[in-house]
Amino acid sequence: MARNTLMIGIGGLSVALLVAAAIGTYRLFSYLAALLILATVASASIERADRELDPAPYTGLLGWLAATFLVGLTGIWLLWDPNVTEYSYVLGLPLSTFVYFLFIWLLPILGAVYYSMIFERIGGETIVDDIIERAREAQRREELPLAPQQVERTTKTEATDD
Repeated sequence: MARNTLMIGIGGLSVALLVAAAIGTYRLFSYLAALLILATVASASIERADRELDPAPYTGLLGWLAATFLVGLTGIWLLWDPNVTEYSYVLGLPLSTFVYFLFIWLLPILGAVYYSMIFERIGGETIVDDIIERAREAQRREELPLAPQQVERTTKTEATDD
């Protein structure tokens, strides 16, 4: 049920993005796009239709992405104005561009690098082996369309000399 609900939500966000783009509300569009990215990342943590979102290890990453997107987008929209011709600069970039680069690109990438470095603690061999075993068990219980069929054959073990 969680997968279907999430997929319906992603579809609804996609339609909302199309509507926001069509009517020209680009600030709303940017926030909806950030939600779409978060929902897509969250959908990767659902394994089967009967499972809820797996709370670990994705909760921290999703929270980090949500926080950086929210701060970044809010910073951009508060600092940027098309009528302004003189900007405040940080490290050679206009402040709104710096906020964009820092919160929309750099910090999310650093979050992904951090998760890849600590993956051994949150997704070590025992956890991966458990996931693989559960996947194999699920495959054994269901008949998959491209799986090889197990055919039992009766074979003669006695040889006759005629």
